[in-house]
Amino acid sequence: MQRVVVDPAQIQADQLNLTVDQRHYLQRVLRLKSGDRFLALDGQGHLWTAILQPDAAQATLTAIAPEVAPTTGVRSRITLAACLPKQGFDEVVRQVTELGVDEIVPIVSDRTVLRPSANKLQRWRRIAAEAGEQCERLTVPKVREPLAWSSWLAQESQDTRVICVARRSAPALLSVSLLSPLPAIEIAIGPEGGWTESEVTQALAHGYQPASLGGSILRAVTASVVAIGILQAGIEFANITSSNDTSL
Repeated sequence: MQRVVVDPAQIQADQLNLTVDQRHYLQRVLRLKSGDRFLALDGQGHLWTAILQPDAAQATLTAIAPEVAPTTGVRSRITLAACLPKQGFDEVVRQVTELGVDEIVPIVSDRTVLRPSANKLQRWRRIAAEAGEQCERLTVPKVREPLAWSSWLAQESQDTRVICVARRSAPALLSVSLLSPLPAIEIAIGPEGGWTESEVTQALAHGYQPASLGGSILRAVTASVVAIGILQAGIEFANITSSNDTSL
């Protein structure tokens, strides 16, 4: 069944008030008619079966019982703090959403060229919602407003913090993800041209541990996707190992 991410403010009792874009998507793209069903989700873990009404401006909602709603199991919360590349951040948002990241923080570093507008932020949030629908996630990652690297570092955090570095000796990222299961991880990806020495020094002073993505020098867009993929694989393996140890 097709999915549509909605804003909780659109829901009044058991009625969903559809936006113009959602109506277009349901009628013109999905070719749904009055009485057809689809799934509505608020991006925060709540899921409803929706029935399209005759005027297509509304849909009737029925909450899906917890026992039949999809479950994702125990997992770590992942925050990606990624420096903005000149091009391609749309794909970063799309692909890391598919990989299960929970929060995306666009970072402006010393070598960042792009200075995004408010329209860019809205576009990234829309892409995250669309990717969440496509990959059948119950939650949609939060996309924050862009922050300077120093401002992000200044925010207090109890999460495990990792900064990916190139051209220097550092443990493999996979080995970091296997240390757990970890409740929450923040991973930082540098810009095109890499982090400055000062930025790395600042990160280490704020509790970040360095990690490597391998011997190749990756594009900024590629590095974000590879990093989240490695983390998810390592976390899944650590969870399986922990479960097996508990059952013995």
